[in-house]
Amino acid sequence: MITLTVSIIVLALIFDFVNGMNDAANSIATIVSTRVLSPRMAVLWAAFFNFIAAFGFGVHVANTIGKGVVDAVLVNEYLILSALLGATLWAHACTHYGLPISVSHSLIGGLVGAALMKAGPAALVLSGLIKIAVFIVLSPIIGMILGFLLMVLVYWIFKSYRPRSVDRMFRIGQLFSSAVFSLGHGTNDAQKTMGIIALALYSAGLLGDTFYVPFWVIISAHFCIGLGTYMGGWKVVRTMGMKLTDLRPMGGFCAETGSAIVLLGTAISGIPVSTTHTIAGSIIGVGSTRRLSAVRWGIAGRIVWAWILTIPASAGVSAGLYLLMDTIIKVF
Repeated sequence: MITLTVSIIVLALIFDFVNGMNDAANSIATIVSTRVLSPRMAVLWAAFFNFIAAFGFGVHVANTIGKGVVDAVLVNEYLILSALLGATLWAHACTHYGLPISVSHSLIGGLVGAALMKAGPAALVLSGLIKIAVFIVLSPIIGMILGFLLMVLVYWIFKSYRPRSVDRMFRIGQLFSSAVFSLGHGTNDAQKTMGIIALALYSAGLLGDTFYVPFWVIISAHFCIGLGTYMGGWKVVRTMGMKLTDLRPMGGFCAETGSAIVLLGTAISGIPVSTTHTIAGSIIGVGSTRRLSAVRWGIAGRIVWAWILTIPASAGVSAGLYLLMDTIIKVF
């Protein structure tokens, strides 16, 4: 049983790495598309702030993943393994084809699918799932509104400045905004892996009677997501940073700042949201201040379809994997 738990931890950290690769686009798309930093320097910058997010932001999202999606009492190692495998397969496939999906929601879908196969609807924590479902819708909308409002405010403040001076100022400002966004990304997304690892330890009886997140789990999760970000998912970077809309440093600053506000606020509140949804909403909000046609709605529509399919697709894969594992265990 210990071997299985160790295997789950390793797989969870691999999932965290894939998460970083897919979400590298979220952390660096705007700063690369505005050419403030080269792609390699941008991912190094983002990876650093992904890692230091381990210090000072708590583990509220990890607790939600560990206790607020499925009933921790009903969880066993095979359920977690099925959820992780299903989520990882879906995330890897989407990264390969350049689709910026929510890796977070693929994990949630994996948990839901495996739990339903094991114990039916009674295994689900409806209050937590409702909160997550609400913010699937709200996070990109809030990001879009904030991106739009920040862009309008910046236009108004700097309307009398020369464009070249504004561009120079916001090239520096983007270093700050991308760092804050990467902090929010690490704070929210790494905690989802922490929650899964802590849930595996708890179900194996290694945490005692109380669910909590050990410090070594926190450091490991942040290290792996930072490493994944550094390696980068370049196809997704091109979709998010160079195809969705054209950005200047001022627009990049507003998009990153708006989405960072959403990510840090929800992380402190313990709400697991999608960094992909949030930054895409902010980029669309910024682009629409020029004109609606500035946003390439065909690309945006393809991203939305990937979002819609993520939870049911990962849930279906994980449910099938759990059924397969359960059948093999009963036979042997």
